[in-house]
Amino acid sequence: MAGVRRGLGRGRKVGHAGTLDPFATGLLLVLLGRATRVQRFLMALPKRYEATARFGAVSSTGDPEGEIVETGVVPEGDLWLPTGVVRQRPPAFSAVKVGGRRAYALARAGGAKLDLPEREVEVHRFEEHWRDGDRRGFVIECSSGTYVRSLIAELGDAYCEELRRTRIGPFDVADSHPERVLELNDALDFLPEIRLEADDARRASHGAAVRSAAADAAVLRLTDSHGLIALAEPREAGLQPVVVLRG
Repeated sequence: MAGVRRGLGRGRKVGHAGTLDPFATGLLLVLLGRATRVQRFLMALPKRYEATARFGAVSSTGDPEGEIVETGVVPEGDLWLPTGVVRQRPPAFSAVKVGGRRAYALARAGGAKLDLPEREVEVHRFEEHWRDGDRRGFVIECSSGTYVRSLIAELGDAYCEELRRTRIGPFDVADSHPERVLELNDALDFLPEIRLEADDARRASHGAAVRSAAADAAVLRLTDSHGLIALAEPREAGLQPVVVLRG
């Protein structure tokens, strides 16, 4: 992110669609200019990870950057890997905000022990792909907001030694490149499209609701012959733009 900002110079908005832990690698969606307006829709997409768990030790942060305590307790055989809706407590060393400050900043500052509230996340896939001594490799597909470090820690005396994000919604790390830039309408083509005629297109570009057939999707793209106009949500008055991207 810092490199992108330096390359673009001052005055250009830059954002991202989901942080990566410092020890992790993989896919990061970087948002430029008006794309920063749709950050929350991209951040809400499900994720896929490849994780290496090391058993027989625990970490204060759930990863190799924390204080490691050896326990020697290494499981044998298959493990129960939870899927579906899971209640999870975010790690103390996480980007969750507590009283306006990031949890990891408070944890590093010391003082009172952080007791972050549990929340529900969804694990769509949790599969073991290999094992070698005290290490096992997993593929995990989960909802936004899931902490893989917490999933691994709850398997026993274990921490997440390596983590790679390989997919965000329809975006795959195999297709990524630091210099690859997608047009915003192309990046959002996982959302249903409603094509507007001239009068409705003009209304939508000013943030006014437009009448349309009933829509099942929670968020839709409004476009015309010139491209993307806005993202809209179905409301009583019609399709209400919630993010206007033209003008």
